[in-house]
Amino acid sequence: MSALSGYGRFSEPALLVSVSLLDGAKHGHAIVADVERFAGRRLGPGTLYGAIGRLERLGLVRALPDEGRRKPYRLTDAGLAEVRRAVDEMGTLAAHGQRRLRQLGTAG
Repeated sequence: MSALSGYGRFSEPALLVSVSLLDGAKHGHAIVADVERFAGRRLGPGTLYGAIGRLERLGLVRALPDEGRRKPYRLTDAGLAEVRRAVDEMGTLAAHGQRRLRQLGTAG
């Protein structure tokens, strides 16, 4: 199971941050705006920077040089591999869930 899946050592915010960083480096405010746009979730500062800190400690995200008052972050190669694993796991889970829901619909 992936460390980002929400069922392992990390929670959903780490996965949301990682998915946001798939299309390039972003600073905190841009990550929050992107996550809200694609997931409908607003990450508070504590949640956001807690997730970023955990991702950095694992070597999945790296801080880039400051841009004024903003600090951008990007996925590392290990982070990209971890996001791929997590998304694959979620796809497998979703496919099984959809299949079982269809079975319920025909059985009920």
